[in-house]
Amino acid sequence: MKKGLFITVEGADGCGKTTQLNLIAQYLRDMGADVLLTREPGGAQLGLELREILLHYDGFVSSKCESFLFFADRAQHVDTVIKPAIQQGKIVVCDRYTDSTVAYQGYGKGVDISQIQYLNNLATDSLLPDLTIVFDVDSEIAQQRVGAQKDRLESEGIDFHARVRNGYLQIAKSEPLRVKVVDANPPVDVVFESVKSIIDDFI
Repeated sequence: MKKGLFITVEGADGCGKTTQLNLIAQYLRDMGADVLLTREPGGAQLGLELREILLHYDGFVSSKCESFLFFADRAQHVDTVIKPAIQQGKIVVCDRYTDSTVAYQGYGKGVDISQIQYLNNLATDSLLPDLTIVFDVDSEIAQQRVGAQKDRLESEGIDFHARVRNGYLQIAKSEPLRVKVVDANPPVDVVFESVKSIIDDFI
């Protein structure tokens, strides 16, 4: 029987997922779970250097190149961090995973989604999360939340972020058993009540 659990947290920049991610981890720990909190890009040591390139490289990066950098980070992350933790019986809670590449590079930047899905499967040995929570928020509100200091992807225009948001909603529509959408427009405590309900049902 498979050990451990794998939960991913997704959403467009400014959706508030980082705050919710920490609340989720603490909630699970309070339930007695052994939780590993991680992220993409940058969950593995090699990935920290890839993260710097992906988010802060000062120059043009082609959409295909960007995608392959994410796949490289993901392959290292899965092999050296995620899989070992699951096998040890931990609950892995990850900030972004394969759905991010589909939403950002696929829906957002027009890279062929079937190719992304193929390469995601290759990078992860087809490892899918047991549960994915997508935090959905109006794109204009999300951009206001990000603030003035933006990384390379956060600096993309509002049309791009609207496409990303739509991408997440399409993913959720296609995989309703795995992917649960939470309205992230209300205050943090209200949003987390919805999250706890999803986790309680899942556990």
